[in-house]
Formats: sequence, structure tokens, C-alpha cells
Amino acid sequence: MSLLREALESGKFAITAEMAPPKGIDLSRLVECAKAVKGRVHAVNVTDFQSAVMRTTSLTTCKLLKDEGLEPVLQVTGRDRNRIAIQGELLSAGVFGIENMLALTGDHTIVGDHPQAKPVFDLDCVGILQTAQKLSEGTDMVGNQLKGSPEFYLGASVTPRYTPIEIQLLKMKKKINAGAKFFQTQAVYDIDTMREFKEHTKEMNTKILAGIIPLKSPGMAKFMNENVPGIYVPEELIDRLRSVGKENWASEGIKIAGELIQQLRDEDLCDGVHIMAIGSEENVPAILDAAKL
Repeated sequence: MSLLREALESGKFAITAEMAPPKGIDLSRLVECAKAVKGRVHAVNVTDFQSAVMRTTSLTTCKLLKDEGLEPVLQVTGRDRNRIAIQGELLSAGVFGIENMLALTGDHTIVGDHPQAKPVFDLDCVGILQTAQKLSEGTDMVGNQLKGSPEFYLGASVTPRYTPIEIQLLKMKKKINAGAKFFQTQAVYDIDTMREFKEHTKEMNTKILAGIIPLKSPGMAKFMNENVPGIYVPEELIDRLRSVGKENWASEGIKIAGELIQQLRDEDLCDGVHIMAIGSEENVPAILDAAKL
């Protein structure tokens, strides 16, 4: 059983951190950032061509982290592979003993650094979950028997702040029916959002990890409010950042993230948190310190 699954199913407050592979083959910084949280997080997510940008693959990076004694979460998107390649990727993960997998449909290639690339989208998130479930049961998608099958603890994503929220709840139910056991959310800054979301999902048989992205500047907060669907940074947090001065923005953002994690935990609003430092992975230990975790 994976450490993440054991933590969530035993009722522990689970912690995952996200790491983005580099554009290139030098993974030394990523490995050092991951080793810095070893023993402090239950798993490390590795993004799959995040924002449709070409990078080292999630699978390769997951294997490297596993060899370093960390528990990886393989991310798999439907954008770049057809169903044959996705099944092959999942079987390869099984060969390496990688148990945690997060399924995503993926951003369109037009937003990335190869906008001319042809998107695939043969399978969406639900299709990937169903496929992983089939492989775990010993057959491929068309019913052929496997010689040895992988074991997966499956997850997906959700956006708690969405209008109408019923659309997200419907998608969650489809993902749960397809095999998702846990959800990692879009970044949350407003505690009321998680209070409402917990009420909406209280009857669902799943685990929820609230997404945490530390703020780096007032400009970052305003940009997300204006351009990233599902993210809302309250004006009082933006004012708080402004008040400390530019030289203290990063440290104040870490402090805000830590306070939010503490409040989420104290009010029992989620089953854990997923920390996305986005290019500042070296700050994850400081965020955990601020949250007293």
C-alpha cells in the first residue's frame, strides 16, 4: 500500500508537494528540493508537461525520486498520448512500482511552447482513470489479459470555487465512479470556499487535498484573480502583501500559506493539502514550518 493511501485511509492529515521536471536532463535541483521534504510529505507529485511545455517526462522523474526514497505521484494527461501510449505509460509505472497516479485531461497545446503541436485527447481524465482501473484488474482496455498487472491509487483534480458548482460536483462523481480515490484541488485562498465545498461533498466517498500556492507578490495575486478560472485571492490578502514591502513579499506569502494550512486543518475542512510552489520548490520546507507540520 502506498504511503499516501495509508495516510488518507487512516485519517492522517496528508501532505503532498508538487515538483515540475526541468526543460533538460539536469534534474539535480529538483532532486535536492524533493530530498529536502523527505519524511515531511507523504508523496511528491511530478507534473506531466505542465502548461503544455516540453520537459523531462513525469515517469522518468518519478522513477528517479523513487530511487531516492521518496514516494512519487505520476501525473498523466490525455493531451499528448493516445490510448495505446497511455496504457504503456501506466504499465511502465507498474514495472517501477509507482502506485499513485493523478489523471488530468491537460491544457491545450496552444498555450504551451510548441503551439504548432497536434493535440491528441484520445482519452480525457475519466477515460484515463477507467483505463488505469482496467489495467489494475488484469486486462487492457479491449479485454486482453496482462502478464502481471499494476496496482494504482488513483486521483484527479477539482476546482472548489466554480459557478455553477454543480458542474464540478457532477464531474467529481464521474471521476469517483471511474476509480478516483482522492482529489487535489485548484489553489484555495478563501477559507469560506472550502467550508462551502466540504458541505457540498460531505456525502462523497473520497478524500480531498486542498491546493496551496504561496503568493509571491500582489501582482501575482491580481493576475490569478483576473486570468485563472477558479482562483480567488481576497483583497485583504493582496493588501497584506502590499503592506510589508517588496523585499518581504515572498516570506509573507509563505506565512499566509502556512496560516491557511493551519486553519484548514484546525477546522477539519479537508483531508490534507497539496502544495504547489511553482518554480520555488525550495520554499516547501518553509511553508511546512509556517504551518507547524
